Amino acid sequence: MLSELIRSGDRIELQAIEHTEDGETVTKKKVYQSRVCEILTEDTLEITIPMEKTKLVLLPTDLEYDMVFYGENNNLYQCLGRIIDRYKSNNVYMQVMELTTNLRKYQRREYYRFACALEMKARNLREEEITAIDQNMPYALTPGLPLKQSVIVDISGGGLRFVSSQRYEPESILYISYHLMKGEEQKKYEVVGKVLSAREMENKPGIFEHRVQYYDIDEDVREEIIKYIFEEERRGRRKGRL
Repeated sequence: MLSELIRSGDRIELQAIEHTEDGETVTKKKVYQSRVCEILTEDTLEITIPMEKTKLVLLPTDLEYDMVFYGENNNLYQCLGRIIDRYKSNNVYMQVMELTTNLRKYQRREYYRFACALEMKARNLREEEITAIDQNMPYALTPGLPLKQSVIVDISGGGLRFVSSQRYEPESILYISYHLMKGEEQKKYEVVGKVLSAREMENKPGIFEHRVQYYDIDEDVREEIIKYIFEEERRGRRKGRL
């Protein structure tokens, strides 16, 4: 079943879980990004060791991990697994995971979408930039490339929707930059997103609406975006009561 649903190169999210003395399962908040290197057997696979900036993250081997796989056609699959080996091959640091539960179809939680009008800039990522992200390696944006102006019309913890005179192809990977209020100051956010759909707006010829899912986002950044949305909602409700 594993080899039928999961392929080399598929992205993985890992979260450590712990079992308490009273039998409860606690999932830790931190999410680590990895990639499938090779399916070894129907219950073991080789994946890249996660990285944070320029450092390898050697996850504890005495814990179990919740694993979410991003398969073909945006299908998500989930199982639990343990680290049983680590090594370096062809200059790539890898670890072997043993599945401790069966693989199952997974439905990710829906994120609340907040309607807004935020300026953003974007461009298509180059192949070498995408490759670096896919291999969990630090990457540097090529400086000096032009960015197209767009407007975000709704945003969530899972992605965003924006309109632009530039049409970006579905499945393309974008560098996206925008600002959100954090406390009393504006903070710049630079994220990578995958275009899920693009359509020309019926009442605005030459203007295209895009739906984008975050492609590789730090969970702390995601939580900051969700917090921004909650704070803006509260601010809107307070104004409505005045």
